[in-house]
Amino acid sequence: MSEHRPLPIPDGRIALAGKEYMPDAKGKLVPVELIDAAALLEDETVRKIAGYGMALSEQVARFKGHTFEDLGDFEAILAQEYGATKGGAKGNKTFMSFDGLFKVTVQVADHIDFGPQLQIAKTLIDECLTEWSAESGPEIRAIVTRAFNTDKAGQINRSEIFMLLRLEIEDARWQEAMRAIRDAMRVVGSKTYVRLYRRQTPESAWEAVTIDLAKA
Repeated sequence: MSEHRPLPIPDGRIALAGKEYMPDAKGKLVPVELIDAAALLEDETVRKIAGYGMALSEQVARFKGHTFEDLGDFEAILAQEYGATKGGAKGNKTFMSFDGLFKVTVQVADHIDFGPQLQIAKTLIDECLTEWSAESGPEIRAIVTRAFNTDKAGQINRSEIFMLLRLEIEDARWQEAMRAIRDAMRVVGSKTYVRLYRRQTPESAWEAVTIDLAKA
């Protein structure tokens, strides 16, 4: 296995009139001899980690590109030679090794936003909650509050909105509100995810091969 080599990272030092300087976070040039030894050691450590991390990031990007390319080549051969295709709903696909110990999944996740009909739904839901007694349905009231409270980015809570759709309430206005929510849904983009899994035996549970630093 080839050794993981870091990307070359500049040491941050600038030579001027025979002296070495380093710019601080505000761009001010500070003579190296005046910089605390601990700060220099921290700088060296961070640059070392950055070199390895950036190299790994490029490697992961190449892996992703090669993965899509390899799967695309395989599917092209499959279509040309055998007249067969891979894939399921919304383009989701699973590719398996012959021994059943490795699999690659391709999943397409839609990004859903909501149109102006959502405000109509909120008005109808508020009418329902106003007529219902304060004691009835406190859980529903909590879900509604969480669903329509916006976060710092001004985004509503999508998971709570979807939870509203699963509630079985017969009130006609509630049903109309749920229809308005469904009409408000619109796909504004999608993202494709590739995941690799392995297992020790065909009877073992699948384990994800981690490529995410936060989950490694």
